[in-house]
Amino acid sequence: MQISFDMEGKLIIISAPSGAGKTTIVKHILKAGLNLKFSISASSRARRPGEVDGKDYYFMSVQTFKQKTAENAFIEWEEVYKDHFYGTLKSEVQRIWNSGKHVIFDVDVVGGLNIKKFYNDLALAIFIMPPSVEVLEERLRKRSTETEENLLIRLKKAKQEVAFAEKFDIVVVNDNLEKAIAEVELNITSFLEKN
Repeated sequence: MQISFDMEGKLIIISAPSGAGKTTIVKHILKAGLNLKFSISASSRARRPGEVDGKDYYFMSVQTFKQKTAENAFIEWEEVYKDHFYGTLKSEVQRIWNSGKHVIFDVDVVGGLNIKKFYNDLALAIFIMPPSVEVLEERLRKRSTETEENLLIRLKKAKQEVAFAEKFDIVVVNDNLEKAIAEVELNITSFLEKN
């Protein structure tokens, strides 16, 4: 049975600047028994050590990604950095809804707002706010996954993304991880229980 895009499941969007803790929060929420399934994004960036295609991302070449955009296969997509495309495949949302689950997204800020615009009241958009830019920089440096140049690009982008927080349904400041997780879980539970 095919479930059309305008019926059945709901969508939870978790967005934040890089290093604000959204991925950690999403991992905890997925274990909370809320009938959520993670939406795997497509990306043209290189795979990091330990990442698995079809689990962490659907990894694609830049050419394949561009072909999919031409085919209108994405709900939203963005070139986050030069030749680093990220997007949400329509087929991914359909796959999750067909399994009887609600969709949860871990996406960048612009992507999150685009998904919210596409699905409107079916989606709850939550912005995870870092306590400060200094804390964000410290978290990104601890990851040791970026060159200094990339780190500075991410910090500049993070400052721009914070300006979009007010466009989200809910803003949660992640100055205490356990508290932030509890607040996100409470808001999601309330949203999913609404008709």
